[in-house]
Amino acid sequence: MAVSFALPLAASAPVQVAHASAHPHLQKLVVAAKACGPLRVAIAYPCDAASLGAAIEAARAGLITPLLVGPSARMQAVAEQSGLDLTSMEIVDTVNDPRLAATHAASLCRDGKAAALMKGSLHTDELLGAAVSREAGLRGGSRASHAFVLDVPGMERPLVLTDCVVNIEPGLMEKRDIAQNAIYLAHAIGIKKPRLAVLSAVENINPAIASTLDAAVLCKMADRGQITGAVLDGPLAYDNAISSVSAINKGIVSEVAGRPDILLLPNLEAGNMVYKQLVYMAGAECAGLVLGMKVPIILTSRSDSITARITSCALAVLVAARSADPGARA
Repeated sequence: MAVSFALPLAASAPVQVAHASAHPHLQKLVVAAKACGPLRVAIAYPCDAASLGAAIEAARAGLITPLLVGPSARMQAVAEQSGLDLTSMEIVDTVNDPRLAATHAASLCRDGKAAALMKGSLHTDELLGAAVSREAGLRGGSRASHAFVLDVPGMERPLVLTDCVVNIEPGLMEKRDIAQNAIYLAHAIGIKKPRLAVLSAVENINPAIASTLDAAVLCKMADRGQITGAVLDGPLAYDNAISSVSAINKGIVSEVAGRPDILLLPNLEAGNMVYKQLVYMAGAECAGLVLGMKVPIILTSRSDSITARITSCALAVLVAARSADPGARA
């Protein structure tokens, strides 16, 4: 049986956060999220210093009220070893099993005791397996997908990439949901009419390249109202999607080419490589969420910076706030 209590511990050591001026687009999202008030977040199995430190810093920033779901003795030991202070944090004590902790964290969201779910130090498939199970009751009306918001040096706006994490080889209708989920996220972060580029290897329709056909159909679906809230164009190759010079050189006339807000990748392999290239070669910082569920899921990686973890919490706050707005459209 899980037990909730507040656990007093020694004073915490400060956790370093990247300077805000380095990533101004993400910092604006944090400021906007703070104005919404803290979100109750069930953090599944936060049994390492990174996940506990992120929970503390996000709470200190006024973004979340953490519910630490996992074995209290192990969390206490990690906190003591790392000089972290869990005083006044609510702990939901479970057995030392990450899958059971994930199941209980998901049930807290189902029962309205938390408004978002966050990954601790367990594997991604353990958390998502618990979240998408029928017992969890968290499935939404569309396919779950992941979206990153990237702050890329030199870009005048944040850039949304999807899906780089969850859907391996999505088909046409899965891409429709992935696109709509990303549009919803763009609206939540203040982009009223996002421009969505559907990427492929080339900008011309080629029956031998299935993603070009998907791109063309997705754009027609947007024309017919099957995808709403954005301007779509595709297929577009990465160069003419990102660069207006490349688009002009190739004779592409488009509202989207050269100035996208969202890049819809053809599959997980392409998406994963693009986002990692932007982070590790272009100095981008990113935050991300799993969307399409009844609550946002903060799916951080062990290699994520504290800035990425905190900004991911900010995204969850903004998405939850939009979901609570009766006037918001999907």
